[in-house]
Amino acid sequence: MRRPSTLLGSLAAAALLAVTVPVSAHAANGTLVIDDRTIHNPHGCYNNDQDAGITNNTNRTAKLYEDIDCKGDVAETVEPGQETIADRTNSVRID
Repeated sequence: MRRPSTLLGSLAAAALLAVTVPVSAHAANGTLVIDDRTIHNPHGCYNNDQDAGITNNTNRTAKLYEDIDCKGDVAETVEPGQETIADRTNSVRID
């Protein structure tokens, strides 16, 4: 009779682990296009020139920052499937 309780305990531990592991630890699925540069499965911060075209073909929201290295305030967000012109931003983060 110990086996069913051991199995249930293992299943409960696995379910708890699956729920507590943060999803953002993985790269986004898809591509982020910054002007002519295509980044596959992006994760992190990418600097861009002002007036760069940003196309978010991932499953995550991209955040555009006023300063380089994703510092300063978030000036704009680009949802999955959307595009914009980064007219007042210098970097983009996608997690």
